[in-house]
Amino acid sequence: MALPKKLKLMDLFNEGNSYLGQTGEVTIPKLVRKFEDWRGGGMNGNVKVDLGLGDDITEFNWKLGGIDALVIEQFGAATVGEHMLRFAGSYQRDDTGETSAVEIIVRGRHEEIDFGNQKAGDDTETSIKTIWSAYKLSIDGVVKVEIDIPNMIEIVNGVDLLEKHRANIGH
Repeated sequence: MALPKKLKLMDLFNEGNSYLGQTGEVTIPKLVRKFEDWRGGGMNGNVKVDLGLGDDITEFNWKLGGIDALVIEQFGAATVGEHMLRFAGSYQRDDTGETSAVEIIVRGRHEEIDFGNQKAGDDTETSIKTIWSAYKLSIDGVVKVEIDIPNMIEIVNGVDLLEKHRANIGH
């Protein structure tokens, strides 16, 4: 029997600025594919045709204790990859003590900054929804997934899934 690797420590960086001690929660983006049913002539059932990335894949949600001027200053960014966020997590198995470093880097811009309820003497929290256009997931320094939507890059486990498609359209 083996125990799972669980998150023990984490930090979030915004343009290289650490939020250690300030980051309350990070919702790591889901990896989602968009499938559509297809049942052609002569098929006795349908299959799911892969149409690329899912529509809601690009959300990176995170929370900070209190209020942060940097996030507010970044609101209204002009480009889809204006700001870089980096999640760094340390995961550990409690049966072996083995640790793993997980890093997720996104480039995007903030769609929503929610200051929540503000009441003196109560806990306050800011929730941010960042919409990313580029994403990279690494485990123990090895890139597992890299997606750059504007540049038509989608690499999974070292395999460029869009390489032939880019070549087919002259890129």
